[in-house]
Amino acid sequence: MRLANIFQLGVKELRVLLRNVTLLLLIAYSFSLQVYTASRALPETLNRAPIAIVDEDRSAISDRIASAFYLPYFVEPKLISQSEMDSRMDEGLDTFALDIPPNFQRDLLAGRSPTIQLNIDATRMTQAFTGGGYVQSIVSGQVSEFLARHREETQLPVGLDLRARFNPELNKRWFGAINELIEAITMLSVILTGAALIREREHGTIEHLLVMPVTAFEIMVGKLWSMGLVVLVAATFCLLVIVQGLLAVPIHGSLLLFLTAAALDIFAMTCLGMFLATVAGSMPQFALLVMMVLIPLQLLSGGVTPRESMPEIIRIIMFAAPTTHFVMLSQAVLFRGAGISVVWPQLVALLAIGVALFTFSLNRFRQFLG
Repeated sequence: MRLANIFQLGVKELRVLLRNVTLLLLIAYSFSLQVYTASRALPETLNRAPIAIVDEDRSAISDRIASAFYLPYFVEPKLISQSEMDSRMDEGLDTFALDIPPNFQRDLLAGRSPTIQLNIDATRMTQAFTGGGYVQSIVSGQVSEFLARHREETQLPVGLDLRARFNPELNKRWFGAINELIEAITMLSVILTGAALIREREHGTIEHLLVMPVTAFEIMVGKLWSMGLVVLVAATFCLLVIVQGLLAVPIHGSLLLFLTAAALDIFAMTCLGMFLATVAGSMPQFALLVMMVLIPLQLLSGGVTPRESMPEIIRIIMFAAPTTHFVMLSQAVLFRGAGISVVWPQLVALLAIGVALFTFSLNRFRQFLG
């Protein structure tokens, strides 16, 4: 092995990448606009949900209920007729439609239990899942205050002193920005390395390398370090400029520790990209393989859904994925300010998985060249 060969082969990959406008645009978009927009649009809470009200009672309590829906959870309610309710929901204009029946106030004052119909557009799943509880709580609160003739606070036998650590404002953008950055690192590490190999095979330049005095190890390592360097530099830029700068996400831990873990994760994922490129016969096949691999890795690694809510067998299997350990380490370092004494098991796991993937991919790459 000659280090000069590895260096020159990596420089060749960087020069080829600089001439590939499509991949350059993908890198720029993934580590800038995608992180920014995805973090600001993360739909974890009810926000500006459209609601319409059919007021068939025209009473004081119905007016109180209609005026109780306001920003930021709901937009100003639209007062519509019953004949408009179904057509507006079919057109997607309203997510919630509340139908207050006639004689609603009279039945309440008479001690009866009237029913209000709430129609929900379940195609808007996030708002439909949480919004029903919001509407029920608002209506119940207004009815209770109306019957009691005054507004009073609920006295509970036990009081909770709530203190939100690491994210006192409960700002969903903080979590969304870091999670999107992790997904961009994982995706680009696989795509850039695999595309570099498939591009050479489609252009016929892989045969040129085979007649040169270089080994399969040198060719593979040259692709890994060059594409990994691009992803690491882009991730550093995104973390400093987009996450900390534009989105104002506070970073509590060591940036050097996070970038070290990112380098280990990039090493593992670039090896995986090389393996997928040796299996795929063309760029479209490689794209399909990437989708089949990346989607489970991103959904089951703990970045989108907490691992504690997954079946135990899934948690055990996902310990073999580098993204699982990278997500755990990133959240511990960037959110909770954890040091190396806390996250060293994840660093060791990333290194071990990366070495295993490198060995497996190198053997497959040698067979591919043969």
